[in-house]
Amino acid sequence: MKYTLLAAALLAATPATLLPSPAAAQSQQLEQACITVAKNFLLVPSIKTGIVQSFPELDPPGARLTYSTREDAKPTDFTNEIECEFDKGQPPFRLQRFCISDTCYGPNEQDQDNRRRYQEVKALMDRQK
Repeated sequence: MKYTLLAAALLAATPATLLPSPAAAQSQQLEQACITVAKNFLLVPSIKTGIVQSFPELDPPGARLTYSTREDAKPTDFTNEIECEFDKGQPPFRLQRFCISDTCYGPNEQDQDNRRRYQEVKALMDRQK
């Protein structure tokens, strides 16, 4: 009888009460670091973000987001995407790699210009520590 009541209670519970919310594992600090990478790379003082996700539990930890540089951005304007990878999930964050759209920037990139852009953004991020 106890098990029947427990099963009934579990079935009556909504999925939201049984599972942690997807945002529970998010890291605002990691997300903010990726936003800073985007602003430094794009040479803009601010960006508007759409969907922002972070993954502090992955190796390497990282974040990705959609963004727009338009001041009056509408939901349909968030078509640009950036992904960032860092050395650890806690500050201070050391940038390991980032990708904007289909182009990636990192220390081991074959393209010299992409490697140089990575070094520039990393230097700017390191100065902020």
